[in-house]
Amino acid sequence: MKKFTIQQISTMTGLSVHTLRYYEKIGLLSGVDRDANGYRRYTEADVSWLQFIMRLRATGMPISEMKAFSDLRSQGDPTISARRALLETHRKNVLNQISDLQENLASIEEKIVYYKRLEGAPRQSTSGNQ
Repeated sequence: MKKFTIQQISTMTGLSVHTLRYYEKIGLLSGVDRDANGYRRYTEADVSWLQFIMRLRATGMPISEMKAFSDLRSQGDPTISARRALLETHRKNVLNQISDLQENLASIEEKIVYYKRLEGAPRQSTSGNQ
């Protein structure tokens, strides 16, 4: 099984070493192996979990909810329904965000069309000469 250093994981994920240590400190990332010298050694499963955490973060899930999900995950199969419910709630929030973004984009596009029309309209001179 391939193992990765914290620096390699930082490069692979784009997360800073500080963030990786923080995630481990708060229990969001648990069970990271250490070598004989105490250096962290991440697995491909750790990378996969970090990528999922990053998706949750990118879609606006608060750290507290990510931690709740992580805690449920560490408890195993009896929490499958609770994890699904948490993700379904998050999906609803993401869909609401998407809807809000689409409304805002439509408004921006309307304003762009408005300004294009103004650019194409004959200009009124302030001196009275046209």
